[in-house]
Amino acid sequence: MNNFVKIRKYNYERKEEELSWLRCRVLSFLDSAYFDDVKRKKEVYNNPAVELVAECDDKIVGLIDIEFEKNIGDVAYKSTELGAVIWHLAVLPEYRNQGIASNLLKSAIEVLHKNNIKILQAWTRDDKWVLQWYQSHNFNRKESYLHVFAEDEECDEISKSKIPKLYVCTTFAHYVGEDDEKIKKQFKRVHQCNLFERNLSQKKEI
Repeated sequence: MNNFVKIRKYNYERKEEELSWLRCRVLSFLDSAYFDDVKRKKEVYNNPAVELVAECDDKIVGLIDIEFEKNIGDVAYKSTELGAVIWHLAVLPEYRNQGIASNLLKSAIEVLHKNNIKILQAWTRDDKWVLQWYQSHNFNRKESYLHVFAEDEECDEISKSKIPKLYVCTTFAHYVGEDDEKIKKQFKRVHQCNLFERNLSQKKEI
């Protein structure tokens, strides 16, 4: 990792912190399947969270947000042990391949270990480079479903307005059935959403 990149906690007291965080997230997602998942505010979590950023030249160049449980089932999906979920993980394109994401994850896992968290999960779409990154960091794919985006006439296949003169132009839907190929052929934009999970009880290197 670049020696000038510092991993630190997100600072809620700095006025410019949120804007820098938002810019990092949106620019990092532009070349991914989440290109249009734009946030205007940073989440405040209901449960404890690890919120770290990578800083270089006085700007945020990477970030990770992980919400974790005090009670089983509060955050993680279908877990029988205390779990956590990565809600945001991003690195600006010009700062990639320097180990920043790996170091953010490593620092976050150290905190999770101290809080007795056993399972770490992440939901992500079908970008091959993202899937490979999770697999290379000891995450295993558990299950998946489809994110379906419909536009114009495609929306007629999903829903129709009950209000006169009001037309459905765009729709976002989840498909959890078994005929994935049919859905992929029927709609132009379909993404596989994958659940990755890492067992933190087995302390492996990042």
